[in-house]
Amino acid sequence: MGFAMTILVTGSAGHLGEAVLRTLQARNVPARGIDLKASPFTDVVGSIVDPGFVRRQMDRVSAVIHTATLHKPHVATHSKQDFVDTNVSGTLNLLEAAVAAGVRRFVFTSTTSAFGSQLRAGAGEAAVWVTEDLPAVPKNIYGTTKQMAETLCELFFRERALPVVVLRTSRFFPEDDDDPAMRSAYPLENAQANELLYRRLDIADAVSAHLLAVDRAPKIGFARYIVSATSPFEQRHLATLARDAAGVVRELYPECAELYAARGWKLFSEIDRVYVNERARRELGWRPEFDFAHVLSCLREGRDFRSALAREVGSKGYHEVVFDDGPYPIAR
Repeated sequence: MGFAMTILVTGSAGHLGEAVLRTLQARNVPARGIDLKASPFTDVVGSIVDPGFVRRQMDRVSAVIHTATLHKPHVATHSKQDFVDTNVSGTLNLLEAAVAAGVRRFVFTSTTSAFGSQLRAGAGEAAVWVTEDLPAVPKNIYGTTKQMAETLCELFFRERALPVVVLRTSRFFPEDDDDPAMRSAYPLENAQANELLYRRLDIADAVSAHLLAVDRAPKIGFARYIVSATSPFEQRHLATLARDAAGVVRELYPECAELYAARGWKLFSEIDRVYVNERARRELGWRPEFDFAHVLSCLREGRDFRSALAREVGSKGYHEVVFDDGPYPIAR
């Protein structure tokens, strides 16, 4: 990637921001991290909600990777206004400052949560085939504000010709699931290995997608991409996934049963959705490495299936306090 000028990374104290900065630094690409929190990867502490602060960060910046956000874990602890301030107004501040500074590449980290209520198939109904063409129907303020920010990105492309790539990432956090049933039924590694079949992403693959998006943004103009590990499933599997997902997986990967049994792991009995990354692979030239086949080869060799980067970045937590009944409080 031929960037002489600096890449500004927002959310540098978070999982993805840190992972992006670690990767850029390893490649000797000039980059600057900003976050509300001080961290080893935060060069300047400040809030994207403050337009003056944001404008001052655009000096000699060639590209913006905007990962800073209030997340789903904050829904129970922060107000809807907090979400609008950070996720919508913060994004607007960055877009306006980028245009004013002549930045020509902007990558916005969004979420598959934007699809929200589209993703809950009824009991026994076929799993949902999730492509970029599925309309977004967010189910909480997190998904709603991320979708609003995506729409602002598109507006800045149309009105101001700012090239913006929106990446709807699936889950790459290493923490325990927020669902107590999931936590009690499956060890963490087992659950996350299963999720790589249809709804999870290794952070190293998330980073490679973001850097490709920076590279390709001027050519692309504006686009949204689903960024999730490559699923082995096809549309013909959707009805069976809803009632016998384990059967489908065993058919695709006959060696899986033995490898799982050796660890005392179980496959999910039902899968309700499949995130399809085909467009990102085709248009960004993205080649995610960490998929279910990779998990099985690691199990065979007794290796950790997570990337070195995932292990380095580690777990962040989303709150300063520890909650009794899970990794974070759930909004009812």
